[in-house]
Amino acid sequence: MDSANIDLIIEQHRGKPGDLIHVLMEIQHVNHWLPRDVLRKVAEVLEIPFSRVLRIATLYKTFSLTPKGRNEVQVCNGISCHLRGAKQVMEAVERATGIKAGETDANWRFSLDSGACLGSCSLGPEVIVNGKHHARMTPDKVEDVLKAYE
Repeated sequence: MDSANIDLIIEQHRGKPGDLIHVLMEIQHVNHWLPRDVLRKVAEVLEIPFSRVLRIATLYKTFSLTPKGRNEVQVCNGISCHLRGAKQVMEAVERATGIKAGETDANWRFSLDSGACLGSCSLGPEVIVNGKHHARMTPDKVEDVLKAYE
């Protein structure tokens, strides 16, 4: 955890409760997750109840209260992707990373998740790694894509 950067992010918003979501997004981007002690500090510096910070942090799927790997992998399982083989793509990602959806590998290299629709239905099945879209994925392409993120 890069506590100096996190402290800087929080301090830039001192006393600005309306900046809560923005602060959490910045911290999530830098740290890949939101530790409870950081949430307490956010509440203190922004002068808002901890319960409100926790409510926002648990409401949005963007935020994670558990540590994530350096590379966040999402596999779309929306109807278009599903019909084009998303299940087989997910199985290939699981084999390549050694983890299942919702997990992070022991080396903190990958976190895996699935999404109901990632917004590119005509390009499915789709895998997103750290925000980069990999379209028309097949199980055979998965290892090559993930090797670029090791």
